[in-house]
Amino acid sequence: MSEPVTGNTIKIILADDHALVRDGIRALLEEESDLEVVGEVSNGLEALEIVRDKDPNILIVDIRMPELGGIETVEHLNKSASVGTKCIILSMHDSEEYILKSVRAGAAGYLLKDTDKSEFIKAIHTVQEGGKYFSGDISNVLVNNLLHQNTPERPKAKKGKDNPFDLTNKELQVLELILQGFTNKEISEKLRNSKRTIETHRFNLMKKMQVKNLIDLSKKAQEHQLVPV
Repeated sequence: MSEPVTGNTIKIILADDHALVRDGIRALLEEESDLEVVGEVSNGLEALEIVRDKDPNILIVDIRMPELGGIETVEHLNKSASVGTKCIILSMHDSEEYILKSVRAGAAGYLLKDTDKSEFIKAIHTVQEGGKYFSGDISNVLVNNLLHQNTPERPKAKKGKDNPFDLTNKELQVLELILQGFTNKEISEKLRNSKRTIETHRFNLMKKMQVKNLIDLSKKAQEHQLVPV
């Protein structure tokens, strides 16, 4: 198992199927005197092998890769008592589903690919010291989910014929605000999420409900009683 690092070099493995992405991350990390990239791989199966071989302190793993995805890779590593490597998932997606799956798999951190250098370095040190690091809007998703687990939730839309869309609580919340006439920017301020997160929820709503405009969205929402009348 990896030994705690105090004032020593933090050994890192990069797992991403895009060589340019790995090159960029390596260049960014190796500007720091206490960080060393000791290996790179392009898929999850290779990540499992190199982690067992090199026993790094941290694995930075892309969420979507050939052979084995990032979440599944983290899950496999956390099932092995002989592996002490901590995992940070790097992703383009800040959806609630991906974030919570990553947490349940045992990831110690989740960063978006547009994270700036200072936050990236902070996340690595936080995780190495035994903490958890979930950036900005992602923290809000986790906090909101935990709050929903401990407080009465608004009723979920029924599944089946009354709601074949299987919307999440957050999607229902965004749907209600959209139909009240709020813009993405206004919804992001109300829910304390980024505008991009709200745009993602809006896109998912349209896709799940199979509509292309607000008029059809409103009609289906009322037809299936997804929001208060």
